[in-house]
Amino acid sequence: MLCGLAAMSMATVSCDLDYNPVDTYSDVTEGIENVEEEIIYENRKDAESALTALYEDFRGNQDFLQLDYLLIGDVHSDNAYAGTTGSEVVDPATNDLNGTTQCVNRDWDYYMLQAAKCTKFIVGVASVADKSLTEAEINTMRAQAEILRAFIWFRMVRMWGNIPIITTVPKDITSDNIEESYESYFPAQNTEAEAYEYILKDLKDAYLYAPEGNGDKTRFSKDVARALLAKVYAEKPMRDYNMVIKYVDELTERGYDLCPEYGDLFNIDGAVKDGFTATPLFTNSVESILEVHYPVGSGNWASWMYGRCLENWDQAFSWAKWITPSRDLLAAFDRVGDTKRKEQTVVYYECAWSNYYPSDNYAFMYKVRSGYSNVFFLRYDDLLLLKAEALILGETPDLAGAAAIIDQIRTRAGVAKLTNAEKSNKDALLSVYVNERRLELACEGERWYDLVRLDLVEETMAAAQRNDPGRLPIAVPYSKNSYLLPIPQNVLDTNPNVVQNPGY
Repeated sequence: MLCGLAAMSMATVSCDLDYNPVDTYSDVTEGIENVEEEIIYENRKDAESALTALYEDFRGNQDFLQLDYLLIGDVHSDNAYAGTTGSEVVDPATNDLNGTTQCVNRDWDYYMLQAAKCTKFIVGVASVADKSLTEAEINTMRAQAEILRAFIWFRMVRMWGNIPIITTVPKDITSDNIEESYESYFPAQNTEAEAYEYILKDLKDAYLYAPEGNGDKTRFSKDVARALLAKVYAEKPMRDYNMVIKYVDELTERGYDLCPEYGDLFNIDGAVKDGFTATPLFTNSVESILEVHYPVGSGNWASWMYGRCLENWDQAFSWAKWITPSRDLLAAFDRVGDTKRKEQTVVYYECAWSNYYPSDNYAFMYKVRSGYSNVFFLRYDDLLLLKAEALILGETPDLAGAAAIIDQIRTRAGVAKLTNAEKSNKDALLSVYVNERRLELACEGERWYDLVRLDLVEETMAAAQRNDPGRLPIAVPYSKNSYLLPIPQNVLDTNPNVVQNPGY
């Protein structure tokens, strides 16, 4: 298996081994220090600082981790329009993605960089030079980086399928070792199934050694590993619905539950428009598994991208916003009388543009409404609904059990429980389930991946084109080739061992 750090940002390189990567090697393009493998961290302080830096990177990069995730998960699906008119957001909305699409390029580079940092830490923490860490401390610290790396790889494999999996830190390239080192710096892709096996390996190790979390939902804890394991086992290459149920049940046994009110997840304290210091109504709630906090003085600028920042009413509100909820999504809420979740997902303001709605009553995404709002990456409602999927589609379907979960979600939302006809028919229950996930997780980036996982892309997006008058015309018809994103062109140009996905 190829290993080493991928040189995805280098200048153009041919397949000729006469090319000398030393000429263009840099710590910045590689995302890792140019260091000897055996001396990455001198002491405990170095290792602890490096782990803290991983957490800070995760907290600080919401343009990749949240904004672009919504761009693909909601704008590329039937949940949202682009919002603004630039190609950066219009291309996903019209299925006009290619190897030069901006979000595709920057996400690949970011995820490869962060995975490389995790790999450096995983390798380095095992051999701190002064031997000041105990074996238990090494295991616990390593496990946290493994969870983050698995999180990153999981996102990558769902986006691109075959991806390079990097598990070691390469040594410096010299003219003496160029041939043996070449594949470490220019790796081929692992298959999708191989990538998932590596993800499972990281998560299963973390499941043993990660910290429990102690109620701090910002940490890469055992429960984060459990949640990611459940999500991985729901995906087609690794599908094992029994394992989905196992890990969701463990979260339930650990005390996870739904918040009493859906709005508890997103509401903030303070009066609107008064320049107040916005704080989330709840942090580290019983429903949250992994979240990021933005305390006073270190707000999240990503909220500017979606609508108004409630702590500063007019801040950055002079230009059209991204991730505009679609009429199709609004109609889906209305069909089931879902006012509670709709009000937490969509808000209407007057604005200076009318790209998709009249300017005097324009719809905005509302789930990140303040620079101090919590950002959720894993929640129990998502996992609980995945268990319902497992009960519907598993080898021994349990329609009654799945219906009970869906009714639990609907009851909190103030939506009527399922009818007997919906509960008793597998196809009808699956259709209701898919819609329930759509409404529960709207504008959180999950919709596209649900459609891909359940082979519903072509059917759903064709219906959206027929029924939603606000959608832009698509540039390329949706097909199986649409399920994966294009590999960035700069990656293909610099690494001859990487192959473009079909259809691009």
